[in-house]
Amino acid sequence: MTSELVIRDLKVSIEGKQILKGINLTVRQGEIHAIMGPNGSGKSTMSYALMGHPKYQITGGQVLLDGQDVLSLTADKRARAGLFLGFQYPVEVPGVRLGNFLRIAYNSSHPNSPLSPTKFFKLLKEKVNQLGIDENFIGRSLNEGFSGGEKKRAEVLQMAILQPKFGILDETDSGLDIDSLKIVATAINSMAGPNIGLILVTHYQRLLQYITPQFVHVVVDGRIVKSGGKELARELEEKGYDWLREPELTN
Repeated sequence: MTSELVIRDLKVSIEGKQILKGINLTVRQGEIHAIMGPNGSGKSTMSYALMGHPKYQITGGQVLLDGQDVLSLTADKRARAGLFLGFQYPVEVPGVRLGNFLRIAYNSSHPNSPLSPTKFFKLLKEKVNQLGIDENFIGRSLNEGFSGGEKKRAEVLQMAILQPKFGILDETDSGLDIDSLKIVATAINSMAGPNIGLILVTHYQRLLQYITPQFVHVVVDGRIVKSGGKELARELEEKGYDWLREPELTN
């Protein structure tokens, strides 16, 4: 059975300021959705609110994962239910090896089917090879001294290991040069398939030159103002975002 993530009229505030003003979106496993929009439009707010960051106050709406409203769940329980968030700016965690971190994360999110160290590292090696990552990578401290591209590959590796139903990647292309962008995009493409729905949050069209979404949605002033296919991303590249703003927002 295909899982479904349904966002209904989601409204979110930060420190009393309304950021999201009614987001409606449905994502199914096997689909790739791109969320685009100008800076400050609410794209990242949506990502963090979906994952349960305490800074983001839900003031209205629902987020249904296979019919269950996950907004009452803590972030770890949302992860166990099948949500994953890849951060725009992953933090460094000195002294914690990436491989050990991933094993703890996997067993925490699969409490009914934990893996022994031997079986887990066999799985980890398979995923590392699938994503084209050097095996020495997993012996390093989590994100410590990593380049921008390495941090983003570590995020994609986490997603590959945790095997969520839905992966939300917030500004994955941020800070990447063209070579790193191609590598990260290749890793994401290798994961895409019928068992995961992907939400790619991005400001620019360049990521979508390497990953082809079936759906593109434009967020302006806390609302999705336009949706379409991959051709919409190209139109945004040519025209920018001002033509989609409400008249009172451009004065």
